[in-house]
Amino acid sequence: MSLLEIDNLTRSFASTRALSGASLSIDRGEIVALMGANGAGKSTLVKILSGVLPADGGVVHFNGRRFSPRTPAEAASHGIVTVHQSTDLVGAPGLTVADVLLLNRFADGTEPFFVSTRLIRARAKAMLDDVGFALPLDRDFADLSAADRQLVAIARALANKADLLILDEPTASLSIDESKRLFDVLLRLRGQGLAVLYISHRTADLQAIADRALVMRGGRVVGSFRRPIDFDAAIETMIGRKLELARPGAREGTGPVVFEMRDARLRPDSLPFDLSIREGEVVAITGVLGAGKSRLLSAIFGTGSLASGIMTLDGRPHRPMSAAAAIAAGVAMAAEDRHHSSLMPPSWPGNSVAATISLPHLNKWYPHGFLYGGRERREARKAIARLRIKASGPDASIWTLSGGNQQKAVLARWEAEPSRLLLLDEPFQGVDVGARQDIIEAIRGRRDRATLIATSDPEEAYEVADRILVIDHHMIRPAGDHPDQAAFEGIPA
Repeated sequence: MSLLEIDNLTRSFASTRALSGASLSIDRGEIVALMGANGAGKSTLVKILSGVLPADGGVVHFNGRRFSPRTPAEAASHGIVTVHQSTDLVGAPGLTVADVLLLNRFADGTEPFFVSTRLIRARAKAMLDDVGFALPLDRDFADLSAADRQLVAIARALANKADLLILDEPTASLSIDESKRLFDVLLRLRGQGLAVLYISHRTADLQAIADRALVMRGGRVVGSFRRPIDFDAAIETMIGRKLELARPGAREGTGPVVFEMRDARLRPDSLPFDLSIREGEVVAITGVLGAGKSRLLSAIFGTGSLASGIMTLDGRPHRPMSAAAAIAAGVAMAAEDRHHSSLMPPSWPGNSVAATISLPHLNKWYPHGFLYGGRERREARKAIARLRIKASGPDASIWTLSGGNQQKAVLARWEAEPSRLLLLDEPFQGVDVGARQDIIEAIRGRRDRATLIATSDPEEAYEVADRILVIDHHMIRPAGDHPDQAAFEGIPA
């Protein structure tokens, strides 16, 4: 008998059918990838297994027994632990990494109420040593990078000795080296009988670790692929069309040079490099976290600066002192963390699709300060149709949209007004394959500007770009000259 058996699981939200008879099984010591476009039912399935939502119908058996947890704590007590992509609820400011690692034990009474700091550190260090992570135990959790917060969440989950570990986009904020370290840990634990349900849009991750891939569409599992996994076939099953029809062909940049950097240094101690991008060209820069991708885009967009060197835009000197100055010059940018950099908070006015698109253009669209919704809604309707944004209309809250559709709305913001250079930092983070193809088509459909994309996933770079460069130690090199090419093994050239 399998460790987990799901039979004909259903769940509806009002008139929306999120799960319509999902069935699957997972064995002990097996890593199963769960693939599917946004809205396919992955998140609903995970929430039911995690005790966040009840199912409307169907049966789940876990460890040979009927399983219907009412809370995440109950699910964890039976052996199913979930690590979500967002780490906002993992810890809190004022708590050290050691405190956060032991939070579950304090909550369930495993640890006594009064315990010394030395004992907390010792037990937290043992947890990290067990999974092979090196983290600063005395650092405030709020001061950690997104990658380190993710590692804390994973280490705490693994310490629960779960039978089934559910990971939702675990490498979205991790570097290649950190991802490989996580994979080593998971493969070791798989050998000890741990089962893993691994949700990711990164086929390179799944190729490295998955024994089997399940594809969801329309609330059901519609395909199963065993290792070696044919990801082209899996993605075609997921998006419902031939992959050749979606993948763009590279094109040679023959238009005028739009943006150029000469003898540029991102830091005083880094080596200089040159960069030029032509009109109609899509250039991708890839490299590990910390290599300098975001620093480069920030310097171009005026939220950072070069240590030295020259930048030109359409032949004129370009050294913006602010994002507003860059936008006025014709440079647009969608930053990496769209939730904090591009979207208004859910409780604030202006969180609609229309307002999200109009936000940076308010002074231009409403020069006298009087805000009328007519133009906002017209632009939003055009964007919804052009980019295939799944929203009820222009006034829908941006927070009711899936990650892929939120990203489309952010891109639509910069489609609403002409620009000469579009900067995209990790544009496919948390975006499913179907939405990614829509975004790629929109990016490549504009020939009147240049586009520069920063991505830590080389496969994404190959999928979208005409030309690929690698950044290493804050210096740009041609892709073939990267000194650590082994880090990109398995990525098609």
